[in-house]
Amino acid sequence: MTRIHFRRIDSPVGTLTVAAGDAGLHAIEFPSNRHPQRRDGWHDADHPLLDLAREQLAQYFAGARRGFDLPLAPQGTDFQRQVWLALASIPYGETASYAGLAARVQRPGASRAVGAANGRNPLPIVLPCHRVIGADGSLTGFGGGLPTKRFLLELEGALPREAGSDLFSSAASV
Repeated sequence: MTRIHFRRIDSPVGTLTVAAGDAGLHAIEFPSNRHPQRRDGWHDADHPLLDLAREQLAQYFAGARRGFDLPLAPQGTDFQRQVWLALASIPYGETASYAGLAARVQRPGASRAVGAANGRNPLPIVLPCHRVIGADGSLTGFGGGLPTKRFLLELEGALPREAGSDLFSSAASV
């Protein structure tokens, strides 16, 4: 079994748990995650990739980074990994629908399967599943919660910032 190291990182969306091994980044988890990763073999220990991830996430939240340059090692089926890779092609500050994402993976009739794979993305933010929205422009399910999704999209300029909105005031209205 691969040795996985993890660290908790403070962020504007709460404390993130970031996990990595020699093969790459394995997971980023929000404080309350709909599909938490199995933590068999995880060790609370330092790893250079955790330092790099913390640095790049801090830059992203400060508005100084639009993409990530990290080796990735998400665990999933071939189809899930195909969908997760396609997430990286959605530009910063833009959104895509589930149907659009299904078209990107050349499975135009598989919007639901694509949605399920998107929901199991183990590397949110880095593989930007928050950029996938409903065909009507509505914010749909997100493993970190809809207030977090709204916060990330507002940070990127993909949604107009609501008057007086921040992560915590949005939570009360959702």
